[in-house]
Amino acid sequence: MTQSAERSDGIPVTTGRTARDAADTGRLPGARKPADAAAQRPPGDDGSGGRLARLPGRLLPALRDRIPGPRALAWSLSVACFVLYTVVSLLRHGQMLNAGYDLGIFEQAIRAYAHGRAPVVELKGPGFNLLGDHFHPILVLVAPVYRLFPDATTLLVVQAALMAAACYPLTRWAHRAAGPVAGLVIGCGMGASWGIATAVTKDFHEICFAVPLLAFAVTALGERRWRAALAWSLPLLLVKEDLGLTLAAVGGYVMWQTGRERRARPGERSRGPWWLGLAAVVVGVAGTAVEMLVLLPAMNPHGGFDYWQQLPGGAPSGGGTGLVSAALHLFWPPMKWLLLFMLAAPTAFFGLRSPLTLLCLPTLGWRLVAGNEHYWQPNFHYNAVLMPLVFAGLIDVLHRRPELFPARRRRRVLAFSATFTLIAAAVYPFHDLVLPSAWRTPAHVRTAEEVAARIPDGARVASSNRLAPFLTGRTTVSLVCFGTGPDPAAPTGLPARLPDWVISDRHDPTVKTPCPAAGTARMLDLYRAHGYRQITDQDGIVLLKRPSTTA
Repeated sequence: MTQSAERSDGIPVTTGRTARDAADTGRLPGARKPADAAAQRPPGDDGSGGRLARLPGRLLPALRDRIPGPRALAWSLSVACFVLYTVVSLLRHGQMLNAGYDLGIFEQAIRAYAHGRAPVVELKGPGFNLLGDHFHPILVLVAPVYRLFPDATTLLVVQAALMAAACYPLTRWAHRAAGPVAGLVIGCGMGASWGIATAVTKDFHEICFAVPLLAFAVTALGERRWRAALAWSLPLLLVKEDLGLTLAAVGGYVMWQTGRERRARPGERSRGPWWLGLAAVVVGVAGTAVEMLVLLPAMNPHGGFDYWQQLPGGAPSGGGTGLVSAALHLFWPPMKWLLLFMLAAPTAFFGLRSPLTLLCLPTLGWRLVAGNEHYWQPNFHYNAVLMPLVFAGLIDVLHRRPELFPARRRRRVLAFSATFTLIAAAVYPFHDLVLPSAWRTPAHVRTAEEVAARIPDGARVASSNRLAPFLTGRTTVSLVCFGTGPDPAAPTGLPARLPDWVISDRHDPTVKTPCPAAGTARMLDLYRAHGYRQITDQDGIVLLKRPSTTA
């Protein structure tokens, strides 16, 4: 049985665990003294919200011992999440649910990095440098792993590991600040959250680096470790161009909190963290500006930032008309309300009481004013970066505002959060684990693998979207709908660099973007008209061969 002791400063410790876990149970900065908190608890409340106290006394020791210490719980959940993410993502990859956009695009970029070349991605267009699309040089860190294991699944496993790492700091913080039950509920809630599920189960994206960086940064903010928070936030500039604004928000939060501390303790003269916060604000805003206005246009084949047209005004100088349009459409259509509801619900809406949730505003701001409906739907990877901030808000409120959570309310909040997590896990792709069909390879996928295997390594290939990830690791792949002509959307000629092979799937469900079905059919007719010979047509998968190409 675990026994309790008391240190000389009156802080209770646990003697039945390792010294490292016992140290984790110490009082965090800003928390009430344990003696005061214990005096405020109602009779029968053991500090876990009263849930344990309602059980028969003989079960209490056994149940307490089943929840490990902060580090052990955090590691356990992180490893479990890594296994979950890896299995589900590989199952879905085996169902041909990933695509050239975006898994194939990122594999081409990382493959180029792995061989010491610029990230030129033929799936985006001839000679397209991916650093002219979004600014994510941090992807070079994946190159050594990919060089050892050159396959699209390597990216999925790396993504799973990075996302799972985000569970560790939040679980450990929740356990230390709000108790073992809260640590378990919040750790599982973060790991199985709908925002993470939509990211790890579809393709690969650069934001998988941002999720753990933000988790460690926001944990450091909650524990008032200002320098650590800024250090974790600084690499966000290398993940994506808009995340510099999140770095600036973290810097602003540090300035605000350290300013409050100085006013509360006027005798302290140190202003180091305040100045570091100010530097983060300047660096974050300036970094985003330089990336969007200078670096991206310099590397973009069209000489500009491709996504200005999705923002109000359609250009960096959109003016007052764009601002009025943004204000009118900020919360319309109603799908945006659903997004906001889905963000607040995992914390039973109590996370909104924490100022840490304000760190969501930079990302939410540009998404809500953008014209691309994918940005404000709750089923794309864009929401993953918000999950650590959402759950950090709940931990912060549980820790800083204990007067809001008498035993009954605390139980209800954690129960609501756990229930929402279970419902979301059942609705979003994690449910694939219990579907027998997810563990079987469909006949159409087996046919696609067999046909793709007929294309030799090193060949140039024009492929439909869903077939591209079968080939990007060993061939040079472009899209089958690419061609030449006055109108890029309706090409009338073959590409300047002719592919050796053409492979297309008539059952590819991505019939609108990036390759409309009509454009694909037009290009297949052009290839046949220019002498490309049909090698096979199985289950809607067509393979054409260039006349001069040897098998």
